[in-house]
Amino acid sequence: MDSMGDSAKVLNKRRISQAETTPTLPMGGDALRELPEAAELFPAPRHSGDSLLPSTEQILDPAPLEDVLAVREEAELEARYRRAADAGDSAAESVLGAMLLRRGDLEAAEPCLRSATAAGERAAANNLGVLLHQRGYADEAAAWWRIAAVAGSAAAAHSLGRHLRERGDEPGAEYWLRQSAEQGHTLGAYALADLLEHRRDVGAERWFRAAAEHGHREAAYRIARIHAERNENAQAETWYRQAAARGHRRAALRLGTLLEERGERREAARWYLQAAREGEARAACALGFLLRDEGKVEEAAEWWRRSALNGDGHAANALGATHAQAGETEQAERWYRIALEAGDHNGAFNLGLLCSASGRTAQAEQWYRRAAYTGHREASNALAVLLLQRGDTAGAEPWFSKAAEAGSVDAAFNLGILHVGRGDERTARQWYERAAAAGHAEAALQVGIALQRDGDLPAAERHFRSAAGNGCADAAFRLGSLLERQGVDEAEEWYERAARKGHRRAQVRFGMCLAQHGDVVEAAKWYRTAAEAGSRNGAFNLGLLLAREGSEPEAAVWWTRAADDGHGRAALRLALLAARRGALSEAESWCARAAECGPAEVAERAARLKAALHQELTA
Repeated sequence: MDSMGDSAKVLNKRRISQAETTPTLPMGGDALRELPEAAELFPAPRHSGDSLLPSTEQILDPAPLEDVLAVREEAELEARYRRAADAGDSAAESVLGAMLLRRGDLEAAEPCLRSATAAGERAAANNLGVLLHQRGYADEAAAWWRIAAVAGSAAAAHSLGRHLRERGDEPGAEYWLRQSAEQGHTLGAYALADLLEHRRDVGAERWFRAAAEHGHREAAYRIARIHAERNENAQAETWYRQAAARGHRRAALRLGTLLEERGERREAARWYLQAAREGEARAACALGFLLRDEGKVEEAAEWWRRSALNGDGHAANALGATHAQAGETEQAERWYRIALEAGDHNGAFNLGLLCSASGRTAQAEQWYRRAAYTGHREASNALAVLLLQRGDTAGAEPWFSKAAEAGSVDAAFNLGILHVGRGDERTARQWYERAAAAGHAEAALQVGIALQRDGDLPAAERHFRSAAGNGCADAAFRLGSLLERQGVDEAEEWYERAARKGHRRAQVRFGMCLAQHGDVVEAAKWYRTAAEAGSRNGAFNLGLLLAREGSEPEAAVWWTRAADDGHGRAALRLALLAARRGALSEAESWCARAAECGPAEVAERAARLKAALHQELTA
């Protein structure tokens, strides 16, 4: 074996070989140079006796014809290079060694590469380093890479730089990686960028871009991430697309996320599908949610199952929720536990919800606590609610506070309720205002009520509008009342919104608006809806409409229902009906009921009527 020093003497930058390769280091990306076919280096004329047609045996062979031809051509090329090498051609010997190395025949490749290296073949020195690295002789490999790199090999400079970085020599690594990158070596550019980014050097972006522009998919992904961190979404999308088109699954996932966020769900699903098929669990999970939103629950569950089995806790939770909604409690619990094992603490929270729904309060508390101790804000809120329900106010408050400070809007609202119960209206209002600012409808309602009580009607109206816009029926009713007192026609619209959400008082008020417009039929419909839901005012007003239409017997039925529920005017109406038909004792009884229920003017009228009836009865 030639000494390393002797080999260094004959290597120089004037010797250029086309058969350099790169070591099998875990560097990611694609090599800049593949080992070329030897026929490109030394094309030899075909002799008339040579035949590329397969023999009968080859035709009968099940292997594809292309494979047979490739094997034959490889063998012919190897034989020609071997003959040239035996004749003393060091370049042919270098290429022959590279071919054998690529094929995995290290025993045969090594003497060829050592001989070519001794003859000054730069590529052979690089490939010898690759061979030695594969055999586990990293330091000796680095020595040959250094020789080749000094002679101008970009591939060797890259390999040497990677070796030095793994050994902790970052200055040396940067020097050789920069040498490789500046010669246009794609892997060298990427490795240099990775090193610079590790050191938070702004120069990393330039080299990621250089590698990406030459087809390095991981570099394209990394440059996309740089743009994304600067909120340059258009540039990020461009590079995500390039990386994803080359099969980078995380880029496909990120691209799908960008597209989904701007509403392009169909194309997003296509990229999620590509990434999911490549084993990206998060993409399979995201695809599942898109399918679920389209009503394809079974397909969604299948992708969630794949994702969950690959360790995605979010998918396991989604799968558990699907089973829970179907009433399959055991399956739901199984997937929630899998989510928890995957490190997703939503699994513990969901297990708490599952136990709570089935009445297993003690177990629910344990699961809520487990999730709450990890900082899960909704679990903290749920735990506090559970404690409050059993009267442990002191135990509940710290968990409400922890959840609220972590951003739970519900917890902030619940703290407001807690302080109202203590009579601390000032602190309660602060928590209500905090929750209202985050969009909590009921909190906005409470703030609006407080502002209205303080006389700040414009601010009250703003909060009522906010709460009503977020679906709060009581806020819609109160907004209608506020606007009606101001003489604003819009009031009727808000009464109707609240009425359609089942708000009984709004149903009565909307019925009154319709009655004023002369639409008695619609008014009666809303009065009846409210009355059947338990509204005594609805029952009373329905009775009035029926009486005006001449249906006093049916009116009496509704007035009786209202009077039994404490409606004084309804009782007075029943007293008048009874008196009119001569049932004086019944009328006197209804007068007593009216006086009891009030209000004051009704009680006064009932007393006068009762006195008159008494005179009739004693006359």
